[in-house]
Amino acid sequence: MTDWTPYTARAKDWFESLRDNICAAFEAIEREMGSDAQFEYVRWDRETPDSSDGGGGVRGVMKGKVFEKVGVNVSTVEGEFAPEFAKTMHGAGADNPGFTATGISLVAHMANPHVPAVHMNTRFLTTSKAWFGGGADLNPPIPYEDDTREFHAAMRQACDAHDPEHYPRFKQWADDYFFIPHRRVHRGVGGIFYDHVECADEAEWERNFAFTRDVGSAFLSVFPALVRRRMNMGFSSEDKLRQLEWRGRYAEFNLVYDRGTLFGLKTGGNIDAILMSLPPEAVWT
Repeated sequence: MTDWTPYTARAKDWFESLRDNICAAFEAIEREMGSDAQFEYVRWDRETPDSSDGGGGVRGVMKGKVFEKVGVNVSTVEGEFAPEFAKTMHGAGADNPGFTATGISLVAHMANPHVPAVHMNTRFLTTSKAWFGGGADLNPPIPYEDDTREFHAAMRQACDAHDPEHYPRFKQWADDYFFIPHRRVHRGVGGIFYDHVECADEAEWERNFAFTRDVGSAFLSVFPALVRRRMNMGFSSEDKLRQLEWRGRYAEFNLVYDRGTLFGLKTGGNIDAILMSLPPEAVWT
Protein backbone atom coordinates (compact mmCIF):
# COMPACT_ATOMS: atom_id res chain seq x y z
CA MET A 1 0.00 0.00 0.00
CA THR A 2 1.28 3.46 -0.91
CA ASP A 3 2.37 5.69 1.94
CA TRP A 4 0.43 8.86 1.15
CA THR A 5 2.05 10.95 3.91
CA PRO A 6 4.43 12.93 1.67
CA TYR A 7 1.63 13.48 -0.85
CA THR A 8 -0.65 14.85 1.84
CA ALA A 9 2.18 17.24 2.76
CA ARG A 10 2.56 18.36 -0.86
CA ALA A 11 -1.17 18.94 -1.21
CA LYS A 12 -1.18 20.91 2.07
CA ASP A 13 1.65 23.14 0.81
CA TRP A 14 -0.25 23.89 -2.40
CA PHE A 15 -3.49 24.65 -0.58
CA GLU A 16 -1.63 27.08 1.68
CA SER A 17 0.03 28.81 -1.26
CA LEU A 18 -3.33 29.09 -3.03
CA ARG A 19 -4.80 30.62 0.10
CA ASP A 20 -2.03 33.18 0.27
CA ASN A 21 -2.53 34.17 -3.37
CA ILE A 22 -6.32 34.40 -3.04
CA CYS A 23 -6.14 36.47 0.14
CA ALA A 24 -3.61 38.85 -1.46
CA ALA A 25 -5.90 39.27 -4.48
CA PHE A 26 -8.93 39.99 -2.29
CA GLU A 27 -7.03 42.48 -0.14
CA ALA A 28 -5.89 44.26 -3.30
CA ILE A 29 -9.53 44.70 -4.32
CA GLU A 30 -10.31 46.21 -0.92
CA ARG A 31 -7.45 48.68 -1.32
CA GLU A 32 -8.84 49.74 -4.70
CA MET A 33 -12.00 50.79 -2.84
CA GLY A 34 -10.05 52.76 -0.24
CA SER A 35 -10.36 50.08 2.42
CA ASP A 36 -7.53 48.86 4.60
CA ALA A 37 -9.33 45.59 5.41
CA GLN A 38 -7.06 42.59 5.83
CA PHE A 39 -7.47 38.94 6.65
CA GLU A 40 -7.21 37.99 10.29
CA TYR A 41 -5.80 34.52 10.85
CA VAL A 42 -6.53 32.24 13.78
CA ARG A 43 -4.76 28.93 14.25
CA TRP A 44 -6.63 26.01 15.76
CA ASP A 45 -5.80 22.47 16.85
CA ARG A 46 -8.15 19.56 16.37
CA GLU A 47 -9.29 18.02 19.63
CA THR A 48 -9.13 14.23 19.85
CA PRO A 49 -10.69 11.89 22.42
CA ASP A 50 -7.29 10.60 23.57
CA SER A 51 -5.51 13.99 23.36
CA SER A 52 -3.28 12.77 20.54
CA ASP A 53 -2.12 15.06 17.74
CA GLY A 54 -5.07 15.35 15.39
CA GLY A 55 -3.71 18.17 13.25
CA GLY A 56 -5.46 21.48 12.83
CA GLY A 57 -5.59 24.48 10.57
CA VAL A 58 -5.82 28.20 10.09
CA ARG A 59 -9.06 30.16 9.76
CA GLY A 60 -8.76 33.38 7.78
CA VAL A 61 -11.58 35.95 7.77
CA MET A 62 -11.84 39.44 6.28
CA LYS A 63 -14.68 41.97 6.56
CA GLY A 64 -14.38 44.98 4.30
CA LYS A 65 -16.16 47.34 1.93
CA VAL A 66 -16.36 44.88 -0.97
CA PHE A 67 -16.14 41.58 0.86
CA GLU A 68 -18.76 41.89 3.58
CA LYS A 69 -17.49 38.58 4.94
CA VAL A 70 -15.02 36.21 3.33
CA GLY A 71 -13.45 33.16 4.93
CA VAL A 72 -10.53 31.18 3.59
CA ASN A 73 -9.62 28.13 5.64
CA VAL A 74 -6.87 25.55 5.27
CA SER A 75 -6.91 22.48 7.49
CA THR A 76 -4.91 19.27 7.72
CA VAL A 77 -6.32 16.70 10.12
CA GLU A 78 -6.01 13.02 10.92
CA GLY A 79 -7.53 10.47 13.26
CA GLU A 80 -10.39 8.01 13.29
CA PHE A 81 -14.01 8.43 12.30
CA ALA A 82 -16.72 7.55 14.79
CA PRO A 83 -17.93 4.01 13.94
CA GLU A 84 -21.31 4.99 12.48
CA PHE A 85 -19.88 7.92 10.51
CA ALA A 86 -17.06 5.72 9.19
CA LYS A 87 -19.64 3.57 7.42
CA THR A 88 -20.66 6.58 5.33
CA MET A 89 -17.15 7.53 4.25
CA HIS A 90 -15.46 6.36 1.04
CA GLY A 91 -12.94 3.63 1.81
CA ALA A 92 -13.62 3.60 5.55
CA GLY A 93 -15.68 1.42 7.86
CA ALA A 94 -16.11 0.38 11.46
CA ASP A 95 -13.07 -1.89 11.16
CA ASN A 96 -11.04 0.72 9.24
CA PRO A 97 -11.88 4.15 10.69
CA GLY A 98 -8.54 5.94 10.11
CA PHE A 99 -8.33 8.98 7.86
CA THR A 100 -6.27 12.00 6.84
CA ALA A 101 -7.66 15.09 5.15
CA THR A 102 -6.15 18.32 3.89
CA GLY A 103 -7.92 21.04 1.98
CA ILE A 104 -8.81 24.64 1.35
CA SER A 105 -12.34 26.00 1.73
CA LEU A 106 -13.51 29.48 0.72
CA VAL A 107 -16.83 31.30 0.92
CA ALA A 108 -17.25 34.99 0.06
CA HIS A 109 -20.37 37.03 0.83
CA MET A 110 -20.29 40.40 -0.88
CA ALA A 111 -21.52 43.82 0.26
CA ASN A 112 -22.97 44.78 -3.13
CA PRO A 113 -25.84 42.48 -4.20
CA HIS A 114 -24.73 42.78 -7.83
CA VAL A 115 -21.44 41.06 -6.97
CA PRO A 116 -21.85 37.28 -6.87
CA ALA A 117 -21.10 35.32 -3.75
CA VAL A 118 -18.88 32.31 -4.35
CA HIS A 119 -17.75 29.01 -2.89
CA MET A 120 -14.55 27.11 -3.67
CA ASN A 121 -13.08 24.01 -2.09
CA THR A 122 -10.40 21.49 -3.00
CA ARG A 123 -9.18 18.64 -0.84
CA PHE A 124 -7.18 15.42 -0.63
CA LEU A 125 -8.32 12.60 1.65
CA THR A 126 -7.08 9.16 2.54
CA THR A 127 -8.78 6.19 4.16
CA SER A 128 -8.09 2.75 2.72
CA LYS A 129 -8.31 4.74 -0.51
CA ALA A 130 -6.85 8.08 -1.58
CA TRP A 131 -8.74 10.69 -3.58
CA PHE A 132 -9.23 14.32 -4.51
CA GLY A 133 -12.45 16.28 -4.43
CA GLY A 134 -13.59 19.85 -4.75
CA GLY A 135 -14.91 22.41 -7.16
CA ALA A 136 -16.21 25.95 -7.32
CA ASP A 137 -19.69 27.40 -7.80
CA LEU A 138 -21.04 30.89 -8.32
CA ASN A 139 -23.90 32.14 -6.16
CA PRO A 140 -25.25 35.49 -7.40
CA PRO A 141 -28.31 37.01 -5.73
CA ILE A 142 -28.79 38.92 -9.00
CA PRO A 143 -27.46 36.72 -11.84
CA TYR A 144 -25.80 38.13 -14.97
CA GLU A 145 -25.43 35.89 -18.00
CA ASP A 146 -21.93 37.14 -18.87
CA ASP A 147 -20.68 36.48 -15.32
CA THR A 148 -22.12 32.97 -15.40
CA ARG A 149 -20.68 32.33 -18.86
CA GLU A 150 -17.18 33.48 -17.92
CA PHE A 151 -17.13 31.55 -14.66
CA HIS A 152 -18.16 28.34 -16.40
CA ALA A 153 -15.67 28.96 -19.20
CA ALA A 154 -12.85 29.15 -16.66
CA MET A 155 -13.96 25.89 -15.05
CA ARG A 156 -14.32 24.23 -18.44
CA GLN A 157 -10.81 25.29 -19.44
CA ALA A 158 -9.40 23.79 -16.23
CA CYS A 159 -11.27 20.55 -16.88
CA ASP A 160 -10.57 20.26 -20.62
CA ALA A 161 -6.82 20.46 -20.04
CA HIS A 162 -7.09 17.05 -18.38
CA ASP A 163 -10.13 15.20 -19.72
CA PRO A 164 -12.88 16.46 -22.09
CA GLU A 165 -15.39 14.43 -20.09
CA HIS A 166 -14.60 16.23 -16.83
CA TYR A 167 -16.55 19.43 -17.41
CA PRO A 168 -19.92 18.00 -18.49
CA ARG A 169 -19.74 15.37 -15.75
CA PHE A 170 -18.64 17.71 -12.97
CA LYS A 171 -21.00 20.49 -14.07
CA GLN A 172 -23.93 18.10 -13.84
CA TRP A 173 -22.67 16.91 -10.47
CA ALA A 174 -22.67 20.53 -9.24
CA ASP A 175 -26.17 21.09 -10.62
CA ASP A 176 -27.40 17.99 -8.77
CA TYR A 177 -25.51 18.65 -5.55
CA PHE A 178 -26.15 22.39 -5.08
CA PHE A 179 -29.91 21.97 -5.09
CA ILE A 180 -32.21 22.76 -2.17
CA PRO A 181 -34.86 20.03 -2.25
CA HIS A 182 -37.30 21.65 0.17
CA ARG A 183 -37.17 24.90 -1.87
CA ARG A 184 -36.99 23.17 -5.26
CA VAL A 185 -34.34 25.65 -6.40
CA HIS A 186 -30.61 25.59 -7.08
CA ARG A 187 -28.32 27.42 -4.68
CA GLY A 188 -26.75 29.43 -7.48
CA VAL A 189 -25.79 29.22 -11.15
CA GLY A 190 -23.48 26.26 -10.68
CA GLY A 191 -19.91 25.52 -11.57
CA ILE A 192 -18.21 22.17 -11.04
CA PHE A 193 -18.22 19.64 -8.23
CA TYR A 194 -16.18 16.44 -8.06
CA ASP A 195 -15.39 13.83 -5.45
CA HIS A 196 -13.71 10.44 -5.12
CA VAL A 197 -11.25 11.15 -7.94
CA GLU A 198 -9.16 8.21 -6.86
CA CYS A 199 -5.41 7.74 -6.85
CA ALA A 200 -4.46 4.11 -7.33
CA ASP A 201 -0.75 4.90 -7.57
CA GLU A 202 1.73 7.76 -7.53
CA ALA A 203 1.37 8.55 -11.24
CA GLU A 204 -2.39 8.86 -10.89
CA TRP A 205 -1.94 11.09 -7.85
CA GLU A 206 0.25 13.44 -9.89
CA ARG A 207 -2.38 13.68 -12.63
CA ASN A 208 -5.22 14.31 -10.21
CA PHE A 209 -3.17 16.81 -8.22
CA ALA A 210 -2.40 18.73 -11.42
CA PHE A 211 -6.12 18.89 -12.18
CA THR A 212 -6.94 20.10 -8.68
CA ARG A 213 -4.26 22.80 -8.92
CA ASP A 214 -5.77 23.98 -12.21
CA VAL A 215 -9.21 24.27 -10.61
CA GLY A 216 -7.77 26.49 -7.89
CA SER A 217 -5.84 28.58 -10.39
CA ALA A 218 -8.93 28.97 -12.60
CA PHE A 219 -10.90 30.28 -9.65
CA LEU A 220 -8.17 32.80 -8.84
CA SER A 221 -8.10 33.99 -12.46
CA VAL A 222 -11.84 34.52 -12.92
CA PHE A 223 -13.48 35.53 -9.66
CA PRO A 224 -11.56 38.76 -8.90
CA ALA A 225 -12.40 39.93 -12.43
CA LEU A 226 -16.11 39.38 -11.79
CA VAL A 227 -15.87 41.29 -8.50
CA ARG A 228 -14.24 44.29 -10.17
CA ARG A 229 -16.90 44.30 -12.89
CA ARG A 230 -19.78 44.68 -10.42
CA MET A 231 -18.45 46.20 -7.19
CA ASN A 232 -19.12 49.85 -8.15
CA MET A 233 -22.67 49.30 -9.37
CA GLY A 234 -25.42 51.13 -7.56
CA PHE A 235 -28.15 49.13 -5.87
CA SER A 236 -31.55 49.72 -4.35
CA SER A 237 -33.14 48.63 -1.10
CA GLU A 238 -35.06 46.06 -3.13
CA ASP A 239 -31.76 44.68 -4.48
CA LYS A 240 -30.42 44.40 -0.94
CA LEU A 241 -33.54 42.61 0.27
CA ARG A 242 -33.23 40.18 -2.63
CA GLN A 243 -29.66 39.46 -1.54
CA LEU A 244 -30.63 38.91 2.09
CA GLU A 245 -33.47 36.55 1.16
CA TRP A 246 -31.12 34.61 -1.12
CA ARG A 247 -28.59 34.36 1.73
CA GLY A 248 -31.25 32.67 3.82
CA ARG A 249 -31.48 29.92 1.24
CA TYR A 250 -27.69 29.65 1.13
CA ALA A 251 -27.63 29.18 4.90
CA GLU A 252 -30.34 26.53 4.69
CA PHE A 253 -28.34 24.49 2.20
CA ASN A 254 -25.11 24.68 4.18
CA LEU A 255 -26.72 23.73 7.47
CA VAL A 256 -28.98 20.96 6.16
CA TYR A 257 -27.29 19.38 3.14
CA ASP A 258 -23.63 20.37 2.79
CA ARG A 259 -21.20 17.45 3.10
CA GLY A 260 -18.30 19.66 4.14
CA THR A 261 -20.24 21.03 7.09
CA LEU A 262 -21.15 17.53 8.22
CA PHE A 263 -17.59 16.25 7.76
CA GLY A 264 -16.14 19.08 9.84
CA LEU A 265 -18.64 18.64 12.66
CA LYS A 266 -18.26 14.85 12.71
CA THR A 267 -14.44 14.95 12.81
CA GLY A 268 -13.87 17.48 15.58
CA GLY A 269 -13.13 20.45 13.38
CA ASN A 270 -13.07 24.06 14.49
CA ILE A 271 -16.68 25.23 14.82
CA ASP A 272 -15.95 28.83 13.79
CA ALA A 273 -14.05 27.64 10.72
CA ILE A 274 -16.80 25.19 9.75
CA LEU A 275 -19.55 27.77 10.06
CA MET A 276 -17.63 30.63 8.43
CA SER A 277 -19.65 29.79 5.31
CA LEU A 278 -22.76 31.34 6.86
CA PRO A 279 -23.59 34.87 5.73
CA PRO A 280 -23.17 37.81 8.14
CA GLU A 281 -26.81 38.83 7.66
CA ALA A 282 -29.84 37.14 6.14
CA VAL A 283 -33.64 37.37 6.27
CA TRP A 284 -36.55 34.99 6.03
CA THR A 285 -39.80 36.65 5.00
